[in-house]
Amino acid sequence: MSSQATVRRTRTGTPKISGNTLHTYNERVSDLAERIRGTDNLGAIIEMLNQALTETRRLRLREDELKAAQRKVAEAERDIESMKSELEQVKAMLHQDPLTGTLNRRGLDDAFRQEAARCDRHGSRLCVALIDLDDFKALNDRYGHPAGDRALVHVCALIRATLRPTDRIGRIGGEEFLLLLADAGVDEAAAVMERIQGELAASPLLEGAAAISIAFSCGVAERSVREPFEPLVARADAALYQAKRSGKNRVVRSH
Repeated sequence: MSSQATVRRTRTGTPKISGNTLHTYNERVSDLAERIRGTDNLGAIIEMLNQALTETRRLRLREDELKAAQRKVAEAERDIESMKSELEQVKAMLHQDPLTGTLNRRGLDDAFRQEAARCDRHGSRLCVALIDLDDFKALNDRYGHPAGDRALVHVCALIRATLRPTDRIGRIGGEEFLLLLADAGVDEAAAVMERIQGELAASPLLEGAAAISIAFSCGVAERSVREPFEPLVARADAALYQAKRSGKNRVVRSH
C-alpha cells in the first residue's frame, strides 16, 4: 500500500487522516461507484459495497481535529464577511457623492438602468426631475463656501426625507441634482417637486444668526417607451432652462 493511502495512528490509537488519505478515499469510492454502475452482478455489487463500507469505516477524524477544522471554517467565514463588507463600502464610495451622500453620475446611471429595465418589463412609468438651486453663487459669495456646502447637504436631507424609498436622488453638478421618480407620471412628479419646494421654503438653513432661504428651479420629464437616459435628461434640462427663464423657483413639465 502506498504512503498516501496510509492511515497514521496517534499514541491513543485513534486514526489520524492525512489530506492525501482523504483524497485517496474519494478516488477509491468513486472508482467503486463506477464499477457498480457497470455491472448487473448482484454478488459483485455487494462485494464492492462492502469494500466501500470498509473504506468509510477507516476514515475517522479525532474530535480535536474536527473542532480545529470547524474553527478554521468559522475564521474563513469571518474573513469572507469582512472582505465582502469592505467591497460593499468601496462600491458605495464609487457610486456616491462624498459631500451629500447622494448618488453620483455613475450611481445614477446604474439606478436608471435598473429602473428602466423594470419599467420595460412591467410597462410602468418613470420620471426624472432635474433641479438647480437658485442664486447659489450669491449664497456662496455672501456666506462662504462652507455654508454653501451645508446648504447642499441641507437640501438633500430634506428631499430624501420627502421622497419615497423607491425614489432616488443624485448630484450631477455643483448645485444641480437629478431625481428618479418611479411609478409616477409627469403631473404626479411635478406635484412632488412643488411639495418639496414648499418644504424647503418652510425650512431655511440656519447659519449662525442667519436663516438662509433656499429655492430651486426644476424641469420634469416622463420617460417614453424604452427612451435612453441621455435624451430623457436632455428634455428635463430644457424644461429646467424654461423654469429659470420664467422667474425661477418653479417646476416646468416637459411635453
